[in-house]
Amino acid sequence: MTLEANNRQIASLALSLLDLTDLTDDCTPEAIEALCAKARTSHGPVAAICIWPRFVRQARGILGTQSPVRIATVVNFPSGDLPVEQVVGETQAALADGADEIDLVIPYKAFKAGDEAAVRSMIRAVRAACPAPALLKTILETGQLQDKALIRRACEIAIEEGADFIKTSTGKVTVNATLEAADVMLTTIRGSGKRVGFKPAGGVRTVPEARLYLNLAATILGPDWPMPSTFRFGASGLLGDILATLDGRESATPAAAY
Repeated sequence: MTLEANNRQIASLALSLLDLTDLTDDCTPEAIEALCAKARTSHGPVAAICIWPRFVRQARGILGTQSPVRIATVVNFPSGDLPVEQVVGETQAALADGADEIDLVIPYKAFKAGDEAAVRSMIRAVRAACPAPALLKTILETGQLQDKALIRRACEIAIEEGADFIKTSTGKVTVNATLEAADVMLTTIRGSGKRVGFKPAGGVRTVPEARLYLNLAATILGPDWPMPSTFRFGASGLLGDILATLDGRESATPAAAY
């Protein structure tokens, strides 16, 4: 991807990087059926769907075992406050039901209070319960951490403990993905020298907004870096604008504020 890519090129790339998400509190089996159908578009599939653990088995039944659309689910979500043993149990059950990817909320409140060990022990235990080829994404809840140094330290710990991705947010708090947090996270990935992915989640609704994150990633980590194995968008509303752009229609999606 070049920084001069046109909107259609950005939209096509963003489609391939999208974790199409339904983590609404009132999600239903019918909504999961619709989500699985939406994930396979006329312009190609999204990277994954991201859903509550209770729907993983249903989604696997719909998508089958050979689908290009991966199934991601969330654990310790959204509070980050559950005991390690319970989160490990959630993880094991989700993988047994057919999940490909685990999005883990770190105990960010304990971390903000100074307890780094809580974060390390949580990630280490879930990583052990989530062996390759399953992916482990760690949700840092950067809008709650706020401080750049604290965000950087959370990234460093997650990377040291074997996370495959670092993810901004649950989408359940006031401040979710921001370019400021993304800058810190991508720079920390570069400094680690490891192949770790990045996932902005919550608030990315339009192709122009997606471009900002892709350009930032390309600037910090190289133009060929954003790909499904290293970059995902966690979004429920972005797909509509992607498809409008690819279809040559005018978007009805309002721009999100940063």
